Amino acid sequence: MEKTTSGKIDELKKRSSRLMTMGGEKMIAKQRAQGKLTARERIALLFDEGTFQETQIFVKHRSTLFGLGDKEINADGVVTGYGRVTGRIVFAAAQDFTSAGGSLGEMHAKKIWKVMEMAADARRPFIALNDSGGARIQEGITALQGYSGIFFRNTIASGYIPQISAIMGPTAGGAVYSPALNDFVFMVKNKSYMYLTGPDVVKAVIAEEVSHEELGGAMAHAAKSGVCHFVAENDEDCIRQVKVLLSYLPDSCHSPLPVIPCEDSAERECPELDTIIPDQANRSYDIKKVIASVADSHDFFEVHEHWAKNMVVGFIRIMGRPVGIIANNPRFFAGVLDVNSADKSARFVRFCDAFNIPILTFTDVPGFMPGTQQEWSGVIRHGAKLLHAYSEATVPLINVVTRKSYGGGYNAMCSKDVGADYVMAWPSAEIAVMGAEGACNIIYRREIAEAPDPAVKRAELAGAYEEQFNNPYFAATLGIIDEIIVPRETRRKVIALLEALQNKAKKRLEKKHNNIPL
Repeated sequence: MEKTTSGKIDELKKRSSRLMTMGGEKMIAKQRAQGKLTARERIALLFDEGTFQETQIFVKHRSTLFGLGDKEINADGVVTGYGRVTGRIVFAAAQDFTSAGGSLGEMHAKKIWKVMEMAADARRPFIALNDSGGARIQEGITALQGYSGIFFRNTIASGYIPQISAIMGPTAGGAVYSPALNDFVFMVKNKSYMYLTGPDVVKAVIAEEVSHEELGGAMAHAAKSGVCHFVAENDEDCIRQVKVLLSYLPDSCHSPLPVIPCEDSAERECPELDTIIPDQANRSYDIKKVIASVADSHDFFEVHEHWAKNMVVGFIRIMGRPVGIIANNPRFFAGVLDVNSADKSARFVRFCDAFNIPILTFTDVPGFMPGTQQEWSGVIRHGAKLLHAYSEATVPLINVVTRKSYGGGYNAMCSKDVGADYVMAWPSAEIAVMGAEGACNIIYRREIAEAPDPAVKRAELAGAYEEQFNNPYFAATLGIIDEIIVPRETRRKVIALLEALQNKAKKRLEKKHNNIPL
């Protein structure tokens, strides 16, 4: 050990430089050969140049079992710290697969604990870049303790600061639960995997043969399980998307929303919306075009694009301010509500409400999906989540009924009596217990059956029912609809409402927490 001050400084630089090499040139080359970046390369892409401040680089494991006593693991396999992302302070932890496979042991976990606590205390977003072989088995139960401590901190910070996980390599076993506890999960195609038990265990236990990609790849979780919110083509694309998402989010639940300069006009009309609803009730249309039409510069950042496609959620900006979008998608199952779409939208409503992001809902819903599969899968319980989410929300809630609003779907899609501040309807709106033909088959069953020509009688009665109920005017007379608007006016009306409601303050009953029907 050097005794002079300059010598000690040189020693610091030497030791730091050695630790920066992580798993060494051979392992780094192997990582790159797989089309993956290292932890430090990912950190460099995420943070503004020269702003990242690494924490606890000298932390090392203290296990002596199974030969670990003689093994040096640089930075203990994880890079932690903070810096600026497009000018904003963000905290992060990046596991490095080149260094002991990014395996999580006691001290590795404690480094993550520390930076998570710093993020929560500072009221700043936390990002985890996951690339790990899982628990460091040689360390035994302390590795499991490490995961538990991460899960606990994820939970405590939930709804307080945004938490984002980017899965950029393998993530297996207990490691999957931290991303699941986060607000948003990104995955990289053909490079990242998430599963509780891998293909080998699946084959051994239940004799099912499945590949890593089929079991837990990006598209499997984006389209089938709903665990993954965003799919990236590669590491660079993943980091780019993370930055876009961050641009819509506040630093914490106590922070103002990030507002950017708006080059779009508050007076801009959307004439394309006047003709977007087909004259035939059984024809679909693209709800995403409606959303984009209303958004600043027609820009819509969709969340969960590949899962539960009968529901669309995501972010837009209105006059530079972030707004959350919930919308039925008539192009898939006519926009019907089911188990997955209810979960998808309820989760998003609760996120927006937690971080004070106003919610704009576009309703075109024929009701809930019927059938044994949905009933036995608990569609009642899952639908209740959406009702619960809207009812507990205190942010500005604006609803635009574009076409159908039937039955239980009417209730669940931000109806007036579950908390909507203002409900507008297009002239094409149909607000009723059910469609005209179905209603008449119940109300006029005998008259139709006894008629000389039941089909003609049914059509006659259905026409009368439509005239009375399948329009927005009856609901407007009851104040259930606050305003009937020409579709092209939608953007201008939404802008005015958001401005009027921006200081909305609503408190719920004082209690420990709600008991949402999970």
